[in-house]
Amino acid sequence: MGSVVLGVFDTREQAEQAASRLRDQGFHKDISIVAKEEKAERQEEGELRMGGDDTAVEGITTGGVLGGIAGLAAGAGALVIPGIGPLVALGPIAGLLSGAATGGLAGGLLDWGIPEEEGKHYEEDVRQGKILLSVQGSGPRLDEAANILRQSGAHDVKVF
Repeated sequence: MGSVVLGVFDTREQAEQAASRLRDQGFHKDISIVAKEEKAERQEEGELRMGGDDTAVEGITTGGVLGGIAGLAAGAGALVIPGIGPLVALGPIAGLLSGAATGGLAGGLLDWGIPEEEGKHYEEDVRQGKILLSVQGSGPRLDEAANILRQSGAHDVKVF
């Protein structure tokens, strides 16, 4: 039985819609997001302000879609992953990746039971500027989360 579902979004709007729908269905601290960023600086109380254009994580955190989830924005972390560069990670995945900086995103995902080849695929998507959204859970709840991700425009949605 799986313990995490992952999906990739091409746009911030899609990721925001998915996160909002997941929250409406009772997923709160289970949601994680990873996005590549060129610049990030901490503002107050875990809010991140991104440099440059209107970016995915800026909209997600400052737009309030995920910023209001207890502990998620406060757990946001700016990381530098070799081979990818600066990332912003929100939710449970932030702690996972902070300990896996040398193994990259794919190495961190191994701890969640994601096969290395699959992890490399997700890592490449993030490297290209896409947004990785994951939800932790079990059984039917993960199937529900996977359906929400797909309906919100995610691709490469898989339960692990």
